[in-house]
Amino acid sequence: MIRIARAVPAAVVLTGTLAATACGSDPLGENSRGDGDTTIVVGSQDYYSNEIIAEAYAQALEKGGYDVDRQFRIGQREAYLPELESGGIDLFPEYSGPVLQYWEPETPARLPEDVHDALKDAAPEGLTVLPQAPAADQDSYVVTREFSEKWDVHTVEDLAKVTGRMTLGANSEAENRPNGPKGLKETYGVDVGFTPIEDSGGPLTVKALKDGDVDLSIIYSADPAIEQNNLVVLEDTKGLFLSSNVVPLASDRVDDGAASIINGVSEAMSSEDLVALNNRSVTEQLPASEIAGDWLTEEDLL
Repeated sequence: MIRIARAVPAAVVLTGTLAATACGSDPLGENSRGDGDTTIVVGSQDYYSNEIIAEAYAQALEKGGYDVDRQFRIGQREAYLPELESGGIDLFPEYSGPVLQYWEPETPARLPEDVHDALKDAAPEGLTVLPQAPAADQDSYVVTREFSEKWDVHTVEDLAKVTGRMTLGANSEAENRPNGPKGLKETYGVDVGFTPIEDSGGPLTVKALKDGDVDLSIIYSADPAIEQNNLVVLEDTKGLFLSSNVVPLASDRVDDGAASIINGVSEAMSSEDLVALNNRSVTEQLPASEIAGDWLTEEDLL
């Protein structure tokens, strides 16, 4: 799941149109570099938290003497992974479980180290999976406190208690992903309808949930909106969502020196850090560059 950066308001509507289409067929456009350019192209999802992490990579690399080309807010995984695989992007912060399922939909891996090992095996030729960060931003099914208390729902399995048709709200891509309606049916025996909401778990998704337009939605566990809106994360007792640690994907252009710098950033980043960084973006409306720079300075990485 990928969300639209909240620090830059965007007009989004409840629609089935892929967010990736707004990026065009070539997200890098005329900024793509030739084979002789040694600049490291750092990309990010169209998701404010991911942009902060990518900016931390970029600033740390620049501190280490590398030239960096930022290609941020590219779009959904379906849009940017082909660019990464073809060499148009050199470095990208990903999330271990979701990207593993993109390349290996039937993977049995669920725990952090198992997922990371499987991801290294599944990555296409030319891409290196660097060590993952302790920080995790886990996809999760979320309901309102009122819904949870009304139906005594605390786990995904508890959704079977609910009578009547439920609706899941999430980005349109989720409808056909392993954790969409089909996955809920196959793993938990729970039937849900689907409403596309193209802000990747952002304010429109939260509003739809609170207004009762949808009954549950997919929101990242590190999103400050969960606590701010008194939402309830349902325990995924059967592991429908894979472990989702922040993990850098790197092309052959990322040499040992650059990889060492990025590994230092990953090692320093905890889940608590990620929540705090996200909270600064949401509450203070600061640009990713400032948030990342402050954190790198605090961690003595600049």
